[in-house]
Amino acid sequence: MENLHLFGVGVGLGLIVIGAGIGIGRLAAGAAEGIARQPEASDKIIAAVNLPLFLLEGVAILGEVFALLIVLMK
Repeated sequence: MENLHLFGVGVGLGLIVIGAGIGIGRLAAGAAEGIARQPEASDKIIAAVNLPLFLLEGVAILGEVFALLIVLMK
């Protein structure tokens, strides 16, 4: 029972990776569909997708850092 926090961190890291993967996949799929429908607007679509994509990756990285801190602080 002493190392139960390591199990929790492992599950948390798995959920972080799955959530980020789903979010990035949905963003990419939406952008690809939008570009397929309106190829002339591809520059605007790509520009609109970049910021949420960077924010999503930033949240995933922060979650991983916090999980690592939990492991190291024990």
